[in-house]
Amino acid sequence: MKASLNPYNPGSGLRPPALVGRDRELEALEVTLERARNGLPNRGLILSGLRGVGKTVLLNEMRSRAEDAGWFVVSLEARPDSAGSASARQILARAMTAEARKLKPREAVSERVKSALASITAFNVRLGASGIDLGVELARGRADSGDIEIDLPEVVQDLCAALGEDNRSFGLFIDELQDLDESLLRALLVTQHQAGQRGWHFYLIGAGLPHLPGILADVRSYAERLFDYRSIAPLPETESAAALVEPARTADVTFEPAALGLLVEASGGYPYFLQEYGRAVWDVAPGPVIAWGDAQAGLVVGLQRMDDGFFRSRWDRATKSERRMLVAMAEDGEGPSTSSEIAHRMGLKPTSLGPYRANLINKGLVYAPDHGLVAYTVPGMSDYVHRHQDDLDAAGR
Repeated sequence: MKASLNPYNPGSGLRPPALVGRDRELEALEVTLERARNGLPNRGLILSGLRGVGKTVLLNEMRSRAEDAGWFVVSLEARPDSAGSASARQILARAMTAEARKLKPREAVSERVKSALASITAFNVRLGASGIDLGVELARGRADSGDIEIDLPEVVQDLCAALGEDNRSFGLFIDELQDLDESLLRALLVTQHQAGQRGWHFYLIGAGLPHLPGILADVRSYAERLFDYRSIAPLPETESAAALVEPARTADVTFEPAALGLLVEASGGYPYFLQEYGRAVWDVAPGPVIAWGDAQAGLVVGLQRMDDGFFRSRWDRATKSERRMLVAMAEDGEGPSTSSEIAHRMGLKPTSLGPYRANLINKGLVYAPDHGLVAYTVPGMSDYVHRHQDDLDAAGR
């Protein structure tokens, strides 16, 4: 079949042609949108799950719906490195300033809007993200202290007061939320807490790895009550099949039941894997009916593409020493693994494992589902290690 007509869309955060199996999460957002329209409060929303499960796609869909509902929307992606701390603040300030330009119609603006623009300008300049002129003087003594826990709630309060004139809400959408530095994360939680207490229509909607809820609770114990937490799991068989069948149907292409079952089983229900296998089987099948042999060939091609990209890119982030830990974990399959057993396999004392573990967590390659446990953030990583064991050994791991 023609590659130019291939409907599948694997990639980081790329929307699949059929967004299936996420109705409950989208309904949760719709409830928030409707309550906000009626002037009623609601909690923020946190999505957590493994890589490849579709969190970013879902977060982007939510952001799009909030924009359609008229919200003041700002989005950013956190980074785990030291430069990410300053960068996240500047991106946040600049994005708020850019969006705030829409608050300035040609006719005279209200005092609340002027105050909001002045606070945003002060916040922006204080963080070194100036460059967008909102046409107002800086708000002296407002959102300019240099303490993010003071400034962020102040600018959000002023902005929400201005948005309230048009019954609008402020939605802050953050991907990879677990990678925000602690002080900014604390400021966001403080702001969300104050918003709930004081009736500001501000909503933090974030996505991150499975341990994100625990990180939020460690930063502020009341975080468990601030959000509607949603664990994003792999798709059930029916929805997995629909993710493959529906895009093909638009081109009058069908699957033999056995071929479809083979692809669904191999994917494990992970949306990214479904898109990768769908793209591969489309490329190898003559069509218009995808048969068992086509599915087998597609799995070989799709898995090779993921080994060369999805898995290899993550393996390459680890140092040789850190890779020893990834290999040791592979003996437990998808895990989790106990830290003591990993140390034993590596010939280390348990106390010596700490730096390897911390570095791999910081790089987003593993996470701690519970005390003394560690697991891959990437589904199928243990299989990747086993498939390439000889190559990894030859390379000195």
